[in-house]
Amino acid sequence: MTNTKIKNISCVIIVKNAELTIKDTLDSLADFDDIVVYSNGCTDKSNEIAKKYSNVNLIQGEFLGFGATKNKAANLSKHDWVLSLDADEVLSEDFIKKLKKITLNTDNIYTILRENFYKNVQIKHCWGNDIITRLYNKNLTAFTNKNVHESIISDGFNIIHFSDPIKHYPYSTITDFIIKLDRYSTLYANDNAGKKKSSPLKAILNSNFAFFKTYFIKMGFLDGYPGLIIAFSHMATTFYKHMKLYEKNKTVK
Repeated sequence: MTNTKIKNISCVIIVKNAELTIKDTLDSLADFDDIVVYSNGCTDKSNEIAKKYSNVNLIQGEFLGFGATKNKAANLSKHDWVLSLDADEVLSEDFIKKLKKITLNTDNIYTILRENFYKNVQIKHCWGNDIITRLYNKNLTAFTNKNVHESIISDGFNIIHFSDPIKHYPYSTITDFIIKLDRYSTLYANDNAGKKKSSPLKAILNSNFAFFKTYFIKMGFLDGYPGLIIAFSHMATTFYKHMKLYEKNKTVK
C-alpha cells in the first residue's frame, strides 16, 4: 500500500461475529481515511479488533435486515461515495490503485469482481466469481430494503465494472454454513411471508434440485470436499427457507 489516503470514498461494513476475517479486511483498508464498521449484536472479538484501527468509526446498533442496515450504516459515513463491503472481503493492492486513479461520476455506479474461497481454497465451480454493485453515491441511490439478497438500486445509472478482483472468505468452518443457513432462511421467510406461496412438496423438490444443480450441473464435485459441503448447504438452505415460509404463511393467514 502507498501512503496516499483515499479521501473521497468511505468504506462501510456491517458486522456480526466476524472475528476470524475482519482483521484481514481492515488491514486491506489502510489507505481509506473513513471506515464505518456497523456492529449488530457481536458477541465475539469483532468490536475489540475494530477499535484498534484509527481510521475506523465503530458504531453499535440493531440489525434491521441487510438492506435497511446497510443504508443506515452508509448514512453515518463521512463521504458521499460509499464502498460497501462485507467483513469477510479483502481488497487487493491493484483494486485500491484503481480506486485512487478513477474519476468518480455521479451518472455511474460501480461493480466489484469477487473471487470466493472456503478457508483458503478458491471455489471455482460451486460459486465461481461473481460481479456485484458496491460503489455508489449515497445521495443518489441506496440499497433496496430487502431483508436478504439486497442490491443497490441501479435504475438510471451506467454500470461500470472493476476488473481487479477482491477476495471473499464467507465460510471458515462447517459450523459457519449451519449458522448462516438458519439466519438466511429465516430472513427469506420474513421477507416473503404473505407474498409467496410455499409447501412441503416445494421444499423437497427445490432443495433436491439445489443440490443436483450445485454438485452436478455446476460440477461442484471438482471443488473436492468443500464442493460437497456447499452443495448440501444449498440444499438445506433451500429446504428450510421454503418450510419456514410455509409455516410463516400459516401464521399470516
